[in-house]
Amino acid sequence: MKEKTLSIIKPDAVAKGAIGQIIDCFTENGLKIAALKMIHMSQREAEGFYAVHKERPFFGSLTEFMISGPAVVMVLCGENAIKKNRELMGATNPAEAAEGTLRKRFATDIEKNAVHGSDAPETARTEISYFFPELEIVNA
Repeated sequence: MKEKTLSIIKPDAVAKGAIGQIIDCFTENGLKIAALKMIHMSQREAEGFYAVHKERPFFGSLTEFMISGPAVVMVLCGENAIKKNRELMGATNPAEAAEGTLRKRFATDIEKNAVHGSDAPETARTEISYFFPELEIVNA
């Protein structure tokens, strides 16, 4: 099933200069880029995006990290894009991520874990619309 998902290259991976390698990983594995831009989130934007985690103990440190530098947000599309993206990212904790996954290769720790990807179709729709108006998304 062809679907869309949101992917974020987080500030730690951007600072490491890993943008090109991460994008290459997606495209080499059959995902196409339907939208892409570099942003520097404000506190309000980060808190809005991660509102689902507002009651969690890591909310403050997560949002602080996400405003610490630029990030790259993109819409990936392809067959089973959500599942494929999550497989390419690897486990949330890079210490538990499989060899060759993006988090194993580029993450700093469980919180500064290089990339984000939507976890379900409903989440993908919400997350994509948070960063991209429909006009900015091409049919890739």
